[in-house]
Amino acid sequence: MNPREVHERLRALGFDFAAQLGGTREIYAPLVPRPDAARVVGRDLQYGPDPRQRLDLFVTPRSPATLVFVHGGGFVMGDKGDADAPFYNNVAAWALAQGYSAANVTYRLAPAHPWPTGPQELAAIVDWLSDELPRHDVDPARIVLMGQSAGGAHVAAYLAGQGLPADRPPGVAGAVMVSGIYDVASFGPPSDKELAYFGSDTSVYAARSTLQALARTPVACLFTVSELDPPPFQAQAARAVSACVEARGTWPAFLWLRGHNHLSSVLQLGAAVDDFGPELRRFIDALP
Repeated sequence: MNPREVHERLRALGFDFAAQLGGTREIYAPLVPRPDAARVVGRDLQYGPDPRQRLDLFVTPRSPATLVFVHGGGFVMGDKGDADAPFYNNVAAWALAQGYSAANVTYRLAPAHPWPTGPQELAAIVDWLSDELPRHDVDPARIVLMGQSAGGAHVAAYLAGQGLPADRPPGVAGAVMVSGIYDVASFGPPSDKELAYFGSDTSVYAARSTLQALARTPVACLFTVSELDPPPFQAQAARAVSACVEARGTWPAFLWLRGHNHLSSVLQLGAAVDDFGPELRRFIDALP
C-alpha cells in the first residue's frame, strides 16, 4: 500500500472518532513491525503493586535514548497491548530500529483512580526505569516520554508536577505530546470520561491546566496534532503553541501530520508508510 492509498483510506474515515477507531487499526495492523524478541527484557514487569502498574521493557545497550510510550483511552480505558498485539508493539519496534531502548506502559484508570493519578504513575515509572536501566547499560538520564491523547495529558501533567513533590525534578530528557489535552476547562463540555478523571466539580478544571507549566518547562517538548483530529484537539494544540509563544516569544517544536487522524499518528510508527517516525527521530536525536 502506497502513501496515497493510506491517506485516502484515512480521509474516508473522516473526523468521526468511532469510525477512526476500528478503521485505522484495520489499515495499519498488517503494516507495522514487531519488536525483536532478543531485545525484550521482560513483559508485564510491575513498577507498582496494582495489576495495571506494569510495563514492557526493550533494551539496546548504550542506546542514546529510551522512549517510554503512554497510551491513550480517554482516562478510563486503554492498555499497552500484549505480546501478540500489533499496537503498541509497533512503537517499541520503531524505537529499537532507531537504536533506542523502549518501554510501553499501562497505568491505573478513572474513575477508581482520578486526577492526579496520571502524573503520579509516570513518576513511579521514571523512578523504576532510573533504577532498572543502568543494569542493562542504558543511561537513565536519556528517557523520553511520549503520550498520545489522554497519555499526552498525563505527560503534560507530569512535566507540570501535578500531584508530585514541588522539588521533584522531571528526570527526563524530552517529552512528546501527541494530540494531547492541556487545558481541560476549554476542551468543551466535559464528557463522562473527563468527569470521571478530573472530577464533577468543573470549577477546578482551570487550575488543572498545564499550559503555563509547559511554556516554562526546561524539558524539550514536541507537540503534534493531526489534520483529521477532532476539533477540540486542534484547539488544544493551538493553545499549547500560543502559551509557549507568549512566554518565550518563539514556537515550540511542533508537528502537523497531514492526512492523519487521532489514532494513525502513533499506529503508523514503524510501517513502510510512516510520516511521523522520521520527524520523531529528528527531535530525539537533537536532544541535548
